[in-house]
Amino acid sequence: MHQPTAPELEILKLLWLKQPLTARELHDELEPVLGWGYSSTRKTLERMGEKGFVACETLGNKNSYKALLDKMPTLAAFAQDFARRVFELNGPLPVAMFANSKLVNADEIADLERLLADLAQQQKAPINNGEA
Repeated sequence: MHQPTAPELEILKLLWLKQPLTARELHDELEPVLGWGYSSTRKTLERMGEKGFVACETLGNKNSYKALLDKMPTLAAFAQDFARRVFELNGPLPVAMFANSKLVNADEIADLERLLADLAQQQKAPINNGEA
């Protein structure tokens, strides 16, 4: 599975907070953050749908979007990838760094800690290239 880009993550974060939302609602809330025109928001949502990140549902005469990616596994993978690529950290991230997050509540911290530990363990596992 592909990882969301930074703008896609902004859309997902808003959807995780309050969904479903129309393309117009998403655009109006994210325009100050992304600085995009409405057509860019719609095109990004279309691509996210193709990637399986969001689902589009017609409600009346409006298309509404819902996140298909689960919040905690997506955030854990994003954080672990960032730590590995940018800081060259291969172990689990300290969960304390998420303590004041507006995106992760206290109940989700334990789940995040488990997911980060699992991801770190997967990265340490030797890769089997079919060699005996």
